[in-house]
Amino acid sequence: MLFTASVSSKLAVGLLIVAACAAQQNWEIGGGLGYGVYHNGSIISSGGTADAGIRNRFVVTGYALEDLFEHFSGEVRYVYHDGDSFLTSGSTTGTVQAQSHSITYDVLIHFKPRESRFRPYVAGGLGGKYYDTTGPTPVPQPLPKIAGLTSLSQWKPLFDFGGGVRFRIQQHVTLRGDLRDYITAFPDKLFSPVANATARGIFHQVTPMFGIGINF
Repeated sequence: MLFTASVSSKLAVGLLIVAACAAQQNWEIGGGLGYGVYHNGSIISSGGTADAGIRNRFVVTGYALEDLFEHFSGEVRYVYHDGDSFLTSGSTTGTVQAQSHSITYDVLIHFKPRESRFRPYVAGGLGGKYYDTTGPTPVPQPLPKIAGLTSLSQWKPLFDFGGGVRFRIQQHVTLRGDLRDYITAFPDKLFSPVANATARGIFHQVTPMFGIGINF
């Protein structure tokens, strides 16, 4: 009898712990839309200077977040940006159809505890970005004395930072608003500078995003 009572009590405690963990709703999975605004680079040669970069376009995002601690969360996020690579100098412009795929792991530092409905936070993390060229190069090239556009694709290490807010509208539904800056070095394989030309700049994809998440 004592053994049975001991097992029953341990089982009851275990069930209470599982129920408590489920009630905390430590996980959130969701997605959303946004817009990527680029700060691009340049290519300088004896034949002139061209702006080199990625067009501003829409983004689609998905994420999985875990509330690890009362004020700290970890998040894996994917961002698709539909932006063509380009070269422009004065009134002359050339583009190649392209897109990018970013994957990051971010740490979110919340200013309010888990039970709060309104939770602003700051965020930062690391990851990788794949600049994916999907279209043919222009013929003829628009700026042959400065650089050419290529059909090559390239991975680049990525750093991001920003902030946002999570607002729980129902027990299992959260609205999200984020502003992130996705930063990489100049993706040099997307462009082909002429001899002795210099590529300069850090690429910033400043991206406001709005989404919805399911908590469990």
